[in-house]
Amino acid sequence: MYNRDILQNLSKDALLDLIDIHARNFLALDGVWFQSVERTRGMDEAMFHDTEAWKRYTVTEARRIKKFLGLAEHGGVAGLKDALLLRFNASVNDNLVEVDGNTVTCTVRTCRVQTARKEKGMPYHPCKPVGFVEYEGFAKTIDPRFTCECLSCFPDVTDETCCCKWRFVLQDESC
Repeated sequence: MYNRDILQNLSKDALLDLIDIHARNFLALDGVWFQSVERTRGMDEAMFHDTEAWKRYTVTEARRIKKFLGLAEHGGVAGLKDALLLRFNASVNDNLVEVDGNTVTCTVRTCRVQTARKEKGMPYHPCKPVGFVEYEGFAKTIDPRFTCECLSCFPDVTDETCCCKWRFVLQDESC
């Protein structure tokens, strides 16, 4: 646990900077283990383990954010919007979360993972299958009534203005 005395003496800006540092560190760790498996065992095995890890991690992340926000069992559209904006990767990627009725759309306009791979001369991460597991699991933990649809994500890019885009539809608002 942090030394609370140190944290209490930090300015709000310093605390926000620390959050960004931790988010970037987490993303770096995710990339380092993935690239290790990718190099030694190939992309298919790396993707298998990545998917398995995100199946579990995304639910844990969503549960903790849901508790932090004080959301009810059915967090609804407003709950999902707020929760998506508090994910660890929201502080390292440029995300836009929009609501239209019972639909939430999350657009990742810039992605640190794809940017880093491009800068290293590596092929883009084929993140759509893992992204689906990640985003669907997150949304259903916030409210199990959500469905998830990938609108654009590598390797199936349909929107060149962003890195990926996901749509969540609340299926039954009567609960």
